[in-house]
Amino acid sequence: MTGEVARVVVADDQAVVREGIVMLLGLLPGIEVVGSARDGAEAVALVAELAPDVVLMDLRMPRVDGVEATRRIRDEHPATQVVVLTTYADDDSLFPALRAGARGYLTKDADGDEIVRAIQEVVAGRAGLSPVVQRRLLEQVTAAPAPSGPRLPDGLTVREGEVLTLIAEGLSNADIARRLGISTATVKTHINNLFAKAGLHDRAQAVRYAYREGLAQPPGPDIT
Repeated sequence: MTGEVARVVVADDQAVVREGIVMLLGLLPGIEVVGSARDGAEAVALVAELAPDVVLMDLRMPRVDGVEATRRIRDEHPATQVVVLTTYADDDSLFPALRAGARGYLTKDADGDEIVRAIQEVVAGRAGLSPVVQRRLLEQVTAAPAPSGPRLPDGLTVREGEVLTLIAEGLSNADIARRLGISTATVKTHINNLFAKAGLHDRAQAVRYAYREGLAQPPGPDIT
């Protein structure tokens, strides 16, 4: 990207953080901030309007979260790359974002040089990942295979099976998020995915499905 300027949109729901990132980027060489968005829906709209080279994308935002916004941008505007810039580097944040099409992933303790490097890398067609994320991916690839357990029905992932079991236990999305240590937006994503895979339309169907497939036990009669 030598001699070229990368046009960037910043998406973050926290105004102070968003404005701080915009200010920082304005001081960095080779970057022009062309817009900022308060959530994923605004980010998608700005990409359609401005055709930036890169979106710096937060993950946990209202209306449309960063993973879904990344998926839409990569599907509808493949010339725009996405670099996630988030507080979180846990597996439930990292891997959905990468599967949605993010080419870069940084945590918010990244300095200006790291941000510039990640933007340059994704514009050049490479991955722009922080050292922490690179190490996590390497650990995931080289980890010994976990002992195989019972195969889940309809291609459900282990996490989707966990969410389904907790639905059958009567937990709300917020309760499931607290139990699993993930965001409610991530819970909703898992529910949407498992509903689609199993052909379910509501939570009542999900509960019956969980009982039928042995992922949860129906309540037995009270014994007094």
